[in-house]
Amino acid sequence: MFHEAEQNILNIIELVALVIEVIAVTIIVLAVFFGLFRYIRHLSKARHGTDERFANYKATLGHALLLGLEILVAADIIKTVALETTLESVSVLGLLVIIRIFLGWSLMVEIDGRWPWQAARPEANPLPVSDDGKRIPDA
Repeated sequence: MFHEAEQNILNIIELVALVIEVIAVTIIVLAVFFGLFRYIRHLSKARHGTDERFANYKATLGHALLLGLEILVAADIIKTVALETTLESVSVLGLLVIIRIFLGWSLMVEIDGRWPWQAARPEANPLPVSDDGKRIPDA
């Protein structure tokens, strides 16, 4: 009886981890297709500003990849901690987390042009600020 209940719980945990992995992959795939669709649609409407639109597409895709990678790490942690707690599985998890952290940092550098621990770059031409802290648009 106890063994059967334990097996049912492990099956549920395995299913939860699989669902989380599917969600992560779905987020990444949808971001690729929707972002590409928006980019092509905007590209066909106007011939100017393509560099900015491409940068927006890259940023959108990069953020979706980061989110997908974070969710995949969560699924790996669930599987390793609950299902396969061996030295080998924990080592593989550690390696996967290190690889995904490196990929995440690389994506952040690609999107923002700086390392995550660096301060944000100041705006080239910031708008003047009023006394109450609101930006004053150019007249």
